[in-house]
Amino acid sequence: MTSSAAPDSPAGPLTDEQVAAIRAGYEVEGAVLEIGALVNGDALADVPVRIPIAMTNRHGLVAGATGTGKTKTLQVLAEQLSAAGVPVFAADIKGDLSGIAVAGAGGEKLLARTAGIGQQWEGQAFPTEFLALGGDASEPGRRGIPVRATVSSFGPLLLSKVLGLNDTQESSLALVFHFADQEGLPLVDLEDLRAVVQFLTSDEGKAALEQLGGLSKATAGVILRELVAFAAQGADEFFGEPEFDTADLLRTTPDGRGVVSLLEIPGVHDQPALFSTFSMWMLADLFNDLPEVGDLDKPKLVFFFDEAHLLFRDASKEFLASITQTVRLIRSKGVGVFFVTQTPKDVPTDVLAQLGSRIQHQLRAHTPDDAKALKSTVSTYPTSGYDLAEVLTTLGIGEAIVTVMNEKGAPSPVAWTRLRAPQGSMDAAPADHLAATIAASPLLPRYGTAVDRESAYELLSAKMNAAAEAEAQREAAEAEAERAEQERKEHDRIAAEAARAERERLRRSGGTRTTTRTTTRRGGSSGGGAGGGIGDVIGDALGSRTGQTIVREVLRGIFGTLKRR
Repeated sequence: MTSSAAPDSPAGPLTDEQVAAIRAGYEVEGAVLEIGALVNGDALADVPVRIPIAMTNRHGLVAGATGTGKTKTLQVLAEQLSAAGVPVFAADIKGDLSGIAVAGAGGEKLLARTAGIGQQWEGQAFPTEFLALGGDASEPGRRGIPVRATVSSFGPLLLSKVLGLNDTQESSLALVFHFADQEGLPLVDLEDLRAVVQFLTSDEGKAALEQLGGLSKATAGVILRELVAFAAQGADEFFGEPEFDTADLLRTTPDGRGVVSLLEIPGVHDQPALFSTFSMWMLADLFNDLPEVGDLDKPKLVFFFDEAHLLFRDASKEFLASITQTVRLIRSKGVGVFFVTQTPKDVPTDVLAQLGSRIQHQLRAHTPDDAKALKSTVSTYPTSGYDLAEVLTTLGIGEAIVTVMNEKGAPSPVAWTRLRAPQGSMDAAPADHLAATIAASPLLPRYGTAVDRESAYELLSAKMNAAAEAEAQREAAEAEAERAEQERKEHDRIAAEAARAERERLRRSGGTRTTTRTTTRRGGSSGGGAGGGIGDVIGDALGSRTGQTIVREVLRGIFGTLKRR
């Protein structure tokens, strides 16, 4: 034990020399986040454990079994970052992080605990912005300012993750996005994407589908079905405009404190892959937009990725590669990322290797898989004076094994730590407090109401309607031409029938009568010549009973056809 410890203090696993090494390992000249105090039998208030704020952009991990205090650790870190002027983003999965906006209430037990680790505790509220996925700010019971993304901005990789597509379907969806970009079709919401897929699988889009090459009609059909099912789960409201500008996560208050932005997601707790992937979109958007700044005295933003295992589960190689690249490079843009999950094995090795600070709460070893995870976790720590396999299974609530990156970029000694208590409320913020905060938010006028502008659905609908109208006009013209041709043929047939009937009548009536009548009519004809005779023949034919019947048939055929058509 150290000289500051009481002689009758219970002996811990560490020697005095090891305690002294830990004390020296956490001495920091610059601004720090106070994590807690070293435990060696009892908590040693004179051996603080801390993270240099400048090192929080080297990322970190908060891990531990359910109920061991991960959320409160996240709150402690967020409060101190805010007090230091660093904006914070975190997903509030169960809603209990919202208490950071309300000053905590002290009690005898709490004050005794905080005094034992050297924390001068007092309740304090921190500036908080409540966000919620999609919807409209006017909805009853609204838990935050709507956060929306356009489908184009979300991109095929992230969308494939939430749709559960395989690698082939993921690459096919990328081709659909490529087609939309080439054709100038804005993909604002899921309806737009469905419209593009439907177009490509229609007769009108057959040529475009063939030009895309790698997209089969069967795969397009699978994507379309998944989109329909996704929309049926209520996901339509998460995509649209106005799109959230992630620069609004980088705000500070006039008194210099960082704003804590909480993505309130109790309403989509049954769609965990959606909110974890939406968080990844926000991080990727920051990566795309922020300039390079190098190492800063304090980061521009610290981003807490809760339930991180959901992000990596069943992810494609390309998706994992994109996450790894984002985490590796976003440090130079002044953003720190902390993953919050149950065990380090939830995080891919390439990502885990980039996490400078680790706060590991209790692990349980009740099953062979648990034991394997414990052994794997122990193997990732530097050599220490602890039997970590034993300590990690006996840590109390609010205790953790900590190692961080010091100011020189080297790992600090492994320290069994009793963690500080949050200064904000440990309970969820009251509903009326949430409502008042949302109503007063400067983001409400900008994002409160959804906007539906012309996009791919409207453009393709107009295109397909125009094509359908042109096709209808073509078919009508063909039908009219066919009708006219049929009428001409019918007219010629009837005229021929009339002529045959008249010839037959004249043959049967005998030549003399025909000659007499012809001569008589010639005499009365003013035109004279052969033309008059032909006219009389037709006139006699039309004047006869047979001729009148034929004329009625001609008229009935023509007008009947027109009327039916």
